[in-house]
Formats: sequence, structure tokens, C-alpha cells
Amino acid sequence: MRRLFILTLIAFAVCQAYASPLETLISSGLIAQLQGGELIIKTHFGDAHTVISPKNNTLDQIIASAKDSFSPNIIVETLYLHKKPESFFSDNQSWNEEQKTNVFNQTLAISALTGVQYYSVSRAEMRTFYEFSNVIDDPRTKKTLPDPVYHEPVSMSLFARQKDLTFGDNIYRYDYTVGGDIIAFSQENVTTLSVGFIPVIRKGNLRSVLAVIDCGDSLLVYAVSMVNAILLPGMKDRILSSFSSRAEAILKWFSGRLDSELFK
Repeated sequence: MRRLFILTLIAFAVCQAYASPLETLISSGLIAQLQGGELIIKTHFGDAHTVISPKNNTLDQIIASAKDSFSPNIIVETLYLHKKPESFFSDNQSWNEEQKTNVFNQTLAISALTGVQYYSVSRAEMRTFYEFSNVIDDPRTKKTLPDPVYHEPVSMSLFARQKDLTFGDNIYRYDYTVGGDIIAFSQENVTTLSVGFIPVIRKGNLRSVLAVIDCGDSLLVYAVSMVNAILLPGMKDRILSSFSSRAEAILKWFSGRLDSELFK
């Protein structure tokens, strides 16, 4: 009986949400930049590796699994620190299950990406990222579904149909992973991405990851896009600037969702 009680306590402890101190996740230099209000963006070519990803076992496994499935020649990383309002603190400053569920449901708001703007370097103007963005039932039937809403965070998958002005109308798979201190999803292109009639990113050669890690008084938001692109003459800079601008747009979109839907 005593052994069963101890095992129950251990299981309960493992399932609890907890916060990771910021200094255990990233370097002091990155912390200083983030606490100064910076959005950090890093880009890499060739045999690329992530350099600012937080030290988190779950995130490490997601990135390694995605990267090992193909050979990216472009990696774009972004990192941002979102300060929590005091109203979002629980007793130990970590998110409680209700707060964690609310954050999880914001990552599922695929339709809210419709109309998101990003800055186009080539055009020197703001441009629409996704003309439309919807959850669908299946890549073949493409029936539009409402954004899912859950009563607790769960590991799950969904498909989305998203049309952007650079790569056109495509299907993506989203895989969600939940840990004690982290909510993350990875995005994979199910269809080939083309610029006009030119295929530049084959099926499965785009893997993007967005992770939200609870740091007590803040949420550390990290995103990385890993791409194996056909870099034709004159297209390298265009693709790089596109993914850098898009990564920034996604982080700003998610930060805005936190402010407008949870932290208001």
C-alpha cells in the first residue's frame, strides 16, 4: 500500500506543469538581448545547425527528428521572450493546467493566420503572408474544419491548407508535442512548394518548429524553419529573406494572440 502511494505521488509529480529557469535554457548573452526587448533572428546556409535553440530535451528530440529526415541547406531561427502579466502567475509562477491549455489552444488557431502580414524585403513593403489558412480533414478531400479546441494539452496531429503569395496553395501537416514545461508543434509540407512554375521545395523538405517554454515569469518562444531548397541563380537571397520575414511575422502573430486572447 505504501509503495502504491509513493508511485502515485511520483506519477502525479511527473504530470505536473513546471517552469524552467531561463538561465538553464539559453546563454546569458541571449538573455540580456531578450530582456532588452530584442527579437533574435539567426540564418544559416550549407550544412546548417541550430545555434540559439533552448536546451530542452523535448525540443532537442523534435528538432533532431525533423533534421535527420532530410538535409536542410537553410535554417532560420527566431527567439523571443514574452513577459507574463502577474495575473497569469500561479503559486510557483509556472503555468497551471488551465493556463497551459489556453496557450496550447492558441497554437491550434490555424485560421487566425489568414491575413497575417510580413515585411517583404524585395518589395520594400508589407505583404500578406497567408491569403487563407484552414484546418482540413484530409489532404485528398481538403474539407475545411474549424480550429480544434481542447480541454487539456495533448500530443496530436492535424492537416492544414494554406495559401501564401510566394509558394501558392499547399497542404501542411502539423504535429503537436506537449511536455511539463513545453508546448511545441512541427510543420511539414505535404505538397511541393513552387515559385510560379518552378518547384523549389520538394515534399517533406520544409520542417518548421514553434516551441513555447514556461520560464516562470515569462514564456520563451522559439521558432526554427529548416529547408532543403533548390537554390537557383537569383533565388537564394529571395528565399532567405522570405523565410526570415515570415519567421518574424509568425512570432509577432503568436505574441499578439497571447496579448489579445490570454493576457488581456
